[in-house]
Amino acid sequence: MNVLVSGSSGFIGGYVVEELLARGHTVVGIDNHSKYGKVAKSYDDHPGYTLVEGDCRDTDLMTELLRDCDHFIAGAALIGGISYFHAYAYDLIANNERIMASSCDAAIKVFKEGGRLQKVTYMSSSMVFESTDHWPSVEGDERKIAPPLSSYGFQKLAVEYFARAAWDQYQLPYTIVRPFNCVGVGEGRALGDVEVPSGNVKLAMSHVVPDLVQKVVKGQDPLHILGDGQQVRHYTYGGDLAKGIVTAMEHPAALNEDFNLSTAQSTTVRELAEVIWHKIKGPDAPFSIVSDEAFEHDVAKRVPSVDKAREVLGFEATTTLDEMLDEVIPWITQAVADGRI
Repeated sequence: MNVLVSGSSGFIGGYVVEELLARGHTVVGIDNHSKYGKVAKSYDDHPGYTLVEGDCRDTDLMTELLRDCDHFIAGAALIGGISYFHAYAYDLIANNERIMASSCDAAIKVFKEGGRLQKVTYMSSSMVFESTDHWPSVEGDERKIAPPLSSYGFQKLAVEYFARAAWDQYQLPYTIVRPFNCVGVGEGRALGDVEVPSGNVKLAMSHVVPDLVQKVVKGQDPLHILGDGQQVRHYTYGGDLAKGIVTAMEHPAALNEDFNLSTAQSTTVRELAEVIWHKIKGPDAPFSIVSDEAFEHDVAKRVPSVDKAREVLGFEATTTLDEMLDEVIPWITQAVADGRI
């Protein structure tokens, strides 16, 4: 099958393209490289991959690309970690809404024409559960709890409403996937003028793992973390998430369904920081932290139910935190040495 992937040069998008190619699909990627600039990917010269440098807000371009595709994985979005949410609060919601509206407009048009397009797989986020007061978060909770407070979480919830509305009015088939706390290689410092200090180190404007690793590599001691470090997350390997996303795209039982994609393992930020510290500094290195003031929308607890993905898709995220960090730490260390982070 021929699959259009928007945001194909992004963090999760890169893993998704690799997984699609590994399963024998041909892939058309579209990306405007707005976050990191143009980055080299392992699959750039793959015979089954074509990259279009363009903007997903160009509905005519998206329509043209979709006419030759069987599936569309709608992953393009401005996205980052907690500091990114605050630095670009307006840009996130404004641009991501435009991207999603254009993507849906194009998909609806092509689908109504009776072409090849079978389904859109929408990339949502664990942030739709931002305002929950009970755990684990089960599929369907996002429509029962209070809406997210952050503009990013609110916009990701809107993505899910786009998916369901396009089905309700135009019968455009969908699947919604919600990745939880992706960990992997391929991130760099985000382009932009806003710099967020954390002790003597500037945050990479991305996610907690690369930020913690770069702090340790750059010699920060004691280690600065946001808040008290008791925030609970489910750190999930990008390769595992890609397997879940592509499986959800392919699986007939995923039609018009939504899935949390995550490891089942809970880890606090403090636990994560300590593991990273000892992997870099050594098992006996004294560990101490300083708590920086937390951001307003730094969710205290984000715990998914993973039962539906396991029971319906047969998907489980099996890569351990140790295994992830053994891959990510050397990559981040080299990126710091190269001045990319």
